[in-house]
Amino acid sequence: MIVVMKPSTTKQELDAVTAKVKELGYKPHVLYGVERKVVACIGDERGKARLQALETMPGVDVVMPILRPYKLASKITHSGKSTFKIKCAAGKEPVTVGGKKFIV
Repeated sequence: MIVVMKPSTTKQELDAVTAKVKELGYKPHVLYGVERKVVACIGDERGKARLQALETMPGVDVVMPILRPYKLASKITHSGKSTFKIKCAAGKEPVTVGGKKFIV
Protein backbone atom coordinates (compact mmCIF):
# COMPACT_ATOMS: atom_id res chain seq x y z
CA MET A 1 0.00 0.00 0.00
CA ILE A 2 1.04 3.57 -0.51
CA VAL A 3 -0.14 6.58 1.45
CA VAL A 4 -0.23 9.72 -0.67
CA MET A 5 0.10 12.81 1.47
CA LYS A 6 -1.50 16.18 0.71
CA PRO A 7 0.79 18.86 -0.76
CA SER A 8 0.40 20.93 2.44
CA THR A 9 1.42 18.10 4.79
CA THR A 10 3.58 19.16 7.74
CA LYS A 11 6.55 17.25 9.12
CA GLN A 12 4.53 16.45 12.26
CA GLU A 13 1.70 14.94 10.18
CA LEU A 14 4.18 12.87 8.15
CA ASP A 15 5.88 11.68 11.34
CA ALA A 16 2.50 10.69 12.83
CA VAL A 17 1.64 8.65 9.72
CA THR A 18 5.00 6.84 9.66
CA ALA A 19 4.65 6.08 13.39
CA LYS A 20 1.17 4.63 12.81
CA VAL A 21 2.46 2.52 9.88
CA LYS A 22 5.15 1.08 12.20
CA GLU A 23 2.54 0.48 14.90
CA LEU A 24 0.48 -1.55 12.41
CA GLY A 25 3.50 -3.79 11.74
CA TYR A 26 4.69 -2.32 8.43
CA LYS A 27 7.96 -0.68 7.49
CA PRO A 28 7.39 2.87 6.20
CA HIS A 29 9.53 4.14 3.34
CA VAL A 30 9.02 7.85 2.63
CA LEU A 31 9.40 9.01 -0.97
CA TYR A 32 9.88 12.75 -1.44
CA GLY A 33 8.38 13.99 -4.69
CA VAL A 34 8.35 17.49 -6.16
CA GLU A 35 4.79 18.24 -5.02
CA ARG A 36 3.92 15.45 -2.58
CA LYS A 37 5.34 12.91 -0.22
CA VAL A 38 4.35 9.25 -0.46
CA VAL A 39 4.74 6.66 2.28
CA ALA A 40 5.25 3.13 0.95
CA CYS A 41 4.08 0.56 3.52
CA ILE A 42 6.28 -2.51 3.19
CA GLY A 43 4.90 -5.71 4.69
CA ASP A 44 2.26 -8.42 4.49
CA GLU A 45 -0.46 -7.34 2.04
CA ARG A 46 -3.07 -9.51 3.76
CA GLY A 47 -3.45 -6.89 6.50
CA LYS A 48 -3.87 -3.98 4.12
CA ALA A 49 -7.43 -3.29 5.30
CA ARG A 50 -5.94 -1.91 8.53
CA LEU A 51 -3.92 0.58 6.50
CA GLN A 52 -7.11 2.03 4.96
CA ALA A 53 -7.77 3.65 8.35
CA LEU A 54 -4.82 5.97 7.68
CA GLU A 55 -7.06 7.98 5.31
CA THR A 56 -8.64 9.66 8.33
CA MET A 57 -5.31 11.01 9.60
CA PRO A 58 -4.39 14.69 9.11
CA GLY A 59 -2.28 15.30 6.01
CA VAL A 60 -3.28 12.08 4.23
CA ASP A 61 -4.84 12.48 0.79
CA VAL A 62 -5.43 8.85 -0.23
CA VAL A 63 -4.35 5.29 0.61
CA MET A 64 -3.95 3.05 -2.44
CA PRO A 65 -2.97 -0.58 -2.98
CA ILE A 66 0.06 -1.07 -5.19
CA LEU A 67 -0.50 -4.74 -5.97
CA ARG A 68 -3.06 -5.92 -8.46
CA PRO A 69 -5.63 -8.37 -7.17
CA TYR A 70 -5.28 -11.93 -8.47
CA LYS A 71 -1.66 -11.29 -9.44
CA LEU A 72 -0.79 -14.99 -9.24
CA ALA A 73 -3.39 -15.78 -11.91
CA SER A 74 -2.63 -12.82 -14.16
CA LYS A 75 -0.78 -12.85 -17.48
CA ILE A 76 1.76 -10.44 -15.97
CA THR A 77 3.03 -13.11 -13.57
CA HIS A 78 2.45 -16.11 -15.82
CA SER A 79 2.74 -15.13 -19.47
CA GLY A 80 2.34 -18.62 -20.97
CA LYS A 81 -0.92 -20.36 -21.82
CA SER A 82 -2.45 -22.21 -18.89
CA THR A 83 -3.63 -25.80 -19.31
CA PHE A 84 -5.12 -28.29 -16.90
CA LYS A 85 -6.65 -31.78 -17.11
CA ILE A 86 -10.20 -32.70 -16.18
CA LYS A 87 -11.18 -36.26 -15.31
CA CYS A 88 -13.89 -37.75 -17.49
CA ALA A 89 -16.23 -40.68 -17.00
CA ALA A 90 -14.67 -43.98 -15.99
CA GLY A 91 -12.57 -45.50 -18.71
CA LYS A 92 -12.18 -42.31 -20.74
CA GLU A 93 -9.04 -40.24 -21.14
CA PRO A 94 -8.80 -36.94 -19.21
CA VAL A 95 -9.52 -33.82 -21.27
CA THR A 96 -6.93 -31.04 -21.41
CA VAL A 97 -8.49 -27.58 -21.16
CA GLY A 98 -6.66 -24.42 -22.20
CA GLY A 99 -3.79 -23.93 -24.55
CA LYS A 100 -4.65 -23.67 -28.25
CA LYS A 101 -7.77 -25.86 -28.26
CA PHE A 102 -11.27 -24.55 -27.55
CA ILE A 103 -13.26 -26.98 -25.41
CA VAL A 104 -17.05 -26.97 -25.00
